[in-house]
Amino acid sequence: MDPRSLTPALRALRLCLHLLMAGLLVLAAVRAHSAAGTAGAVVMGGVYATGSYLPSVRSSQRAAAVWLAVLGASWLGLLWLTPEALWLAFPLYFLQLHLLPTRWSLPAVTLTAGAAILSYVGHGAALNPGVFIGPLLGAAVAVATVLGYQALYRESERRRRLIEELIETRAELAAAERHAGTLAERERLAREIHDTLAQGLSSIQLLLRAAERVLPPDSPAAGHIGRAREAAQDNLAEARRFVRALSPPDLEHGSLAAALERLCEPVTGVAPGAGPRVRFSVSGTPVELPTPYEVALLRIAQSALANTVRHASASRAEITLSFMDASVTLDVVDDGRGFEPASVRPSSDGGFGLPAMRSRAESLGGTFTVESAPGQGTAVAVSLPLPAGASA
Repeated sequence: MDPRSLTPALRALRLCLHLLMAGLLVLAAVRAHSAAGTAGAVVMGGVYATGSYLPSVRSSQRAAAVWLAVLGASWLGLLWLTPEALWLAFPLYFLQLHLLPTRWSLPAVTLTAGAAILSYVGHGAALNPGVFIGPLLGAAVAVATVLGYQALYRESERRRRLIEELIETRAELAAAERHAGTLAERERLAREIHDTLAQGLSSIQLLLRAAERVLPPDSPAAGHIGRAREAAQDNLAEARRFVRALSPPDLEHGSLAAALERLCEPVTGVAPGAGPRVRFSVSGTPVELPTPYEVALLRIAQSALANTVRHASASRAEITLSFMDASVTLDVVDDGRGFEPASVRPSSDGGFGLPAMRSRAESLGGTFTVESAPGQGTAVAVSLPLPAGASA
């Protein structure tokens, strides 16, 4: 086992096993009363220390089996030299049970206990029940301890996995609750839009129709009222589409590029000579975008162009839609009066366009930037990362 994965309790047990092995080796060397016995204890200690610090022994069962075989052979040699070595069988039990699979460890423990008993008898000691009970009882205690620990470890791992599953389930439930809350909020907003904006726009459209009917055909206000009624009708259609949570009408019958190109037409047609000349262009190879991307880009273009018409006093504006390898970008540039972006603050009659555009872009993981200065025009840029499978 990797020492870095041990708990403090297991580290203490591992240290106790090392101390037990070292103490029994010193005991065997001292009581051997011979240079050969001392040398055998030193050799076994060296083999044990080497295997204890080899990473391969902790990570490979084959390497562990080889090390245990060498350690067992050195123990048998020491056992042949002195009967005191039989006490080393006890730490060997734990090593065999810990490093070897159960189908190998149990026979290894049995053979080790048998070798300890035979060595005691072979050195001429008197036979008594303790000769057999001691090694066998030690083997039984070691087997019960290690197998019991392994059972507890498996149960602990099962509980750990169960806790992880519960945590994942709780996270999924929290996500589901957030999603349900989002849907509830969208439903509330849909009701508000239906009951306020949609009804208000419908009333405006009816009033404008009534005004058209009472105006003389040659009235100079007739054209303005007609355009106002058409704008109210378009916005009413969009409000109803929002209520149904579908894509905007501009995207319903065409691509995003076509919708942006149509967006440029009303600007130059507001009145002869009024408003900037707007040009639209596409760069790169167009790819199919998810509906939220198309909606966000169209809304940002609408808002940026509306700001240009209302505030910039620009003569030219350009909308560029660029498809790149990993992103899609939208640029709206004008040659108007410009402003200081840092000085823009929300106001009661507007001023929320830039924060709304930034929020739309960042909600899809994109970036939104505004570059402008007094007398130098304005450039609005938004970049959205292409979703997987939509790369150009």
